[in-house]
Amino acid sequence: MTTNDLETNAASDHNVTTLEANLVHIEELTQRLLKAMSHGRKIPSALQGPSQELYLKAASAYMGEMMQNPAKLIEHQIEFWGKSVKHFVEAQHLLVQGKLSPATDETPTDRRFSHELWETNPYFNYIKQQYIMNSAAVQQAVEDIDTLDSDEKKRLRYFSQQILDMACPTNFLATNPEALALAAETEGESLIAGLENMIADLEANNGDLVVTLADKSAFQLGQNIATTPGSVVFRNHLFELIQYAPTTETVHEIPLIIFPPWINKFYILDLKPQNSLIKWAVDQGHTVFVVSWVNPDASYKDTSMTDYIEDGFLTAINEVKKICDVKKVNAVGYCIAGTTLSLTLALMKQRKDTSVNSATLFTTLTDFSERGEVGVFLDDDFVNGIAEEVAESGILDSFYMSRTFSFLRSNDLIYGPAIKSYMMGQAPPAFDLLYWNGDGTNLPAKMAVEYLRGLCQHDKFATEGFEVCGTKVKIQDVSVPLFAIACETDHIAAWKSSYAGVQRMGSKDKTFILSQSGHIAGIINPPSKRKYGHYTNPELGLDAADWLASADKHDGSWWGRWDSWLSSKSVKNVDSRQPGSDSNPILAPAPGIYVSPK
Repeated sequence: MTTNDLETNAASDHNVTTLEANLVHIEELTQRLLKAMSHGRKIPSALQGPSQELYLKAASAYMGEMMQNPAKLIEHQIEFWGKSVKHFVEAQHLLVQGKLSPATDETPTDRRFSHELWETNPYFNYIKQQYIMNSAAVQQAVEDIDTLDSDEKKRLRYFSQQILDMACPTNFLATNPEALALAAETEGESLIAGLENMIADLEANNGDLVVTLADKSAFQLGQNIATTPGSVVFRNHLFELIQYAPTTETVHEIPLIIFPPWINKFYILDLKPQNSLIKWAVDQGHTVFVVSWVNPDASYKDTSMTDYIEDGFLTAINEVKKICDVKKVNAVGYCIAGTTLSLTLALMKQRKDTSVNSATLFTTLTDFSERGEVGVFLDDDFVNGIAEEVAESGILDSFYMSRTFSFLRSNDLIYGPAIKSYMMGQAPPAFDLLYWNGDGTNLPAKMAVEYLRGLCQHDKFATEGFEVCGTKVKIQDVSVPLFAIACETDHIAAWKSSYAGVQRMGSKDKTFILSQSGHIAGIINPPSKRKYGHYTNPELGLDAADWLASADKHDGSWWGRWDSWLSSKSVKNVDSRQPGSDSNPILAPAPGIYVSPK
């Protein structure tokens, strides 16, 4: 035996010893894992998935179609069997010949299978191909059901896809070649790191498994995120009002107040200087105010949409008028805040209150007749479950909101991050957008049910009228000059639905912009990035498809176009305004205390 042989054996023995020690460590960590999991909340069955009625209807419809048109379904089954068996025979034939190479692979590209072993290793390639074939068969089976109504078909399609995504072989250690290879390479260290990441997530969320998307230690509010200089100049039980310090010698006379959604925190508009819409608007010469909503607890159980309008929107508008000594403001509403701003504008029309000079709506739904992707969670089975949950807890916990929105992009926001963190042992990235995404807020019980029932389900604002503040408000009563931005791939506020709402509003001065990208990236799209483009078309009488087909496409951000429109609504310039006034002394530096994590 040579010296090299001895060294090789010694190294091998060391590797085996290290691996065995790491496996023992995994056993110890498992006990800690089980303890952490024992503290997890009991999730109501109604919020775990759609009711069994959907699947019973689907099964009944499938059986009915099998009886009425057996040829179509038999053809579908034979096609699937043929592909699956043919692939098995080819793989088996190569194995018998002693060829360790995969069978012919004609399956479509899927980024989940980007690691080279999915292509080169016959075992993993076989698993991949069979999964893709099975997925295609299930998807085709769903599409072949013609007797379900469109909403039921949409829900069945969505939840079937969720099951397929969950069953993907990349989600399991035994069938994830990249994770297995890394475990062998690191002698089990990657598995230990992954298990520690999982336990840390469980312990940080009181036993609920919520994968950490971003390195929380990398960001500090007011230091390297939400850093635009400003001051809190008003505070009540619902919000803090932040006024930002000017960067220009003169400013537009009419100030700008931004209402972010209270589903999340306002600093999505002020992540960092390079992509801060707030800083950019200040630099264009606007006096910018932003509402920072409180993160409600159970004591807010009876807080309603009326409270958000009276004590939130209307109070904030009046405080801005008082601080700036003006009669009008320009207002912005983002997502649910855009919906509520529209309700407020309709109410102000009834009250003959002309305090709002113009309104801008970011990714806002006001016509809920077509609810987009998120609509799969808005049927009675889910909404009834939410109503029962909030009646008991007093709030719709941010856990449920975050989970719902994450499942709309489950591969990107659940399975992909979980694989990297729990199987690969990777630390989460220092990514400001994902940090914000994980910093969720609760919703008051009464307000949540009013919104889900009256607006999302029954579409009252666009039909019979939505009851708020002791009256009924209707979409056609929104009559101020209007600028609306929707996003092409928005999975929360479908752009065609946003467009339909704008069409029904009573404003004579209406501009609609369609931005490329989604709910966040299509809005937080600074001109300096020169990234996503946008579409314009003044012909708002067209249906959505025709509007887009005849629209002009422009490269880059819509921000400049919006600023030109907004500036035209405030012709006069005045000396720049420092935060606060005699009536509204500075209470705290921005970003305030309501935005802080609890």
